[in-house]
Amino acid sequence: MAESKLAVYAAIAANVAIAVTKFIVAGFTGSSAMLSEGIHSAVDTCNGALLLVGMRLSARPATIEHPLGHGKEMYFWSLIVAVMIFGVGGGVSFYEGIVHLRNPEPMRDPFWNYVVLGAAAVFEGASLLVALRQFNSSKGSRPFWRALHASKDPSTYTVIAEDSAALIGLVIAAFGVWGSHALDMPELDGVASILIGVLLALVAVVLMRESRGLVIGEGIRSETAQRIRELVRARGSVREASMPLSMYIGSNEVLLVMDVQFDPELPVGRLTEEIDSIEQSIRALYPQMRRIYIEARATLPVSLVG
Repeated sequence: MAESKLAVYAAIAANVAIAVTKFIVAGFTGSSAMLSEGIHSAVDTCNGALLLVGMRLSARPATIEHPLGHGKEMYFWSLIVAVMIFGVGGGVSFYEGIVHLRNPEPMRDPFWNYVVLGAAAVFEGASLLVALRQFNSSKGSRPFWRALHASKDPSTYTVIAEDSAALIGLVIAAFGVWGSHALDMPELDGVASILIGVLLALVAVVLMRESRGLVIGEGIRSETAQRIRELVRARGSVREASMPLSMYIGSNEVLLVMDVQFDPELPVGRLTEEIDSIEQSIRALYPQMRRIYIEARATLPVSLVG
């Protein structure tokens, strides 16, 4: 959690400085793309604050009303962040681009636009580097894209997505400013603003898709569930085990439920030990499975079944 907060704090610090500078320069130069970039950075700043709210609320202890804790708060707030990016960031940037296309204004002085875009690239790159370092330290040996898709920590993959989109947006804005001034086509500045809006909308849709699955109760991957089942079935005291039911209830916490049929000759005391041993063996391989509930069932002897 501390590592994730570091990435969010770095993103907020970078976005505050960048947003203020972009708005000032947009006012001096009249650049639509720069104004859209300022809106983008302001939205990212608010999103960072919302992620911190989610992290704080998700860390609250379990209560009678919420016996499994408040881990899913993080998923709710990450969904709000995605909606903010789509509606405010993408929508306003797209609208600003349309307005500029309908009423194009010549670029007055592009110099400061380039200075701000360059400085913003440095700040955004530094923020992205912090987030990537935090992510790489936790992904293990898995390939980057596979680990990113499998990550259940919204505070990390949201910052990576936002900073990556910001860097791409800066490139688009730079081309818009250059084309508007060098080619004497102020409409290109509006086109750049529209493209930035589309970019933000696409990033928001991806984040919504990731958050949606976690909010409605996403579980572990099918291959992981199958490995756990085979691990349990391989024990000598087990006759059969059902496919486990699971659900992420936090960024690094999984609820796992299984029906396990044990040898009917197994003494009650030994049964308790077997259940504890099974839970320990699962946690040894998958530490995030902190809540494991095994429903023990005894297989009836064949003579009694007949």
